[in-house]
Amino acid sequence: MITLTQTAVGKVKEILDAQEPKPEGLRISVVGGGCSGFSYSMAFENAPGMLDKTYKYGELKVFVDQASMLYLDGAEVDYVESLEGSGFKFNNPQVKSTCGCGSSFSV
Repeated sequence: MITLTQTAVGKVKEILDAQEPKPEGLRISVVGGGCSGFSYSMAFENAPGMLDKTYKYGELKVFVDQASMLYLDGAEVDYVESLEGSGFKFNNPQVKSTCGCGSSFSV
């Protein structure tokens, strides 16, 4: 299971509500690439795929494909604001190492 903090849910809903037309939900996935082998991807979707797992956080729907679920099980997504910048942060217990830029990982 993947979880989103209340802060992350609020920020996603804020961005989602500004979209026209409004997408149905948010897709979170793991894609190949980056200096460590994998990276996270977040994008709005108009409909879930046939084999997607759908999570609901109030009115927010989050779609995760089966392949990504292997790497995201137990992960938590948060939204952080700091002096260095703001953005979504993945806390994933399956990650063995990350790169210096913090946007890719290996398992």
